[in-house]
Amino acid sequence: MQARGYEPGRCNIGPAEIRARRLSGHVGLAATIGVVAALILFGADPAWRLLAFIPAAGGAGGYLQAAMRFCANFGWRGVFNFTDRIHDTTEVTDAAAAAADRRKALLIMVLSALTGLVVAVGAYLLPI
Repeated sequence: MQARGYEPGRCNIGPAEIRARRLSGHVGLAATIGVVAALILFGADPAWRLLAFIPAAGGAGGYLQAAMRFCANFGWRGVFNFTDRIHDTTEVTDAAAAAADRRKALLIMVLSALTGLVVAVGAYLLPI
């Protein structure tokens, strides 16, 4: 069964879930800035700035999922949600659709990790 709005490998979340992913992107961005600022303010060794990877990758994941209208976690689990309730999921029953969703989820995770890596290395290299 294909629900209205669901497109295998392309779109597996509706407006409520998109808002939640965008909010997680905002939280990740704020946390990244806070971590880097605190480490610089307290004079921590620059290597500690590599910890920025964690919130930067998380924030990037939120923004990417919102922009792509696709939840990586849902893609891995083979579910989608277009209701007004967060995490009110429906199972993907078509094997080809589920495989397309897993490929898209992997892409989002790789892009999130690469973004986190770039941000962490950039924070490490700051001449402060």
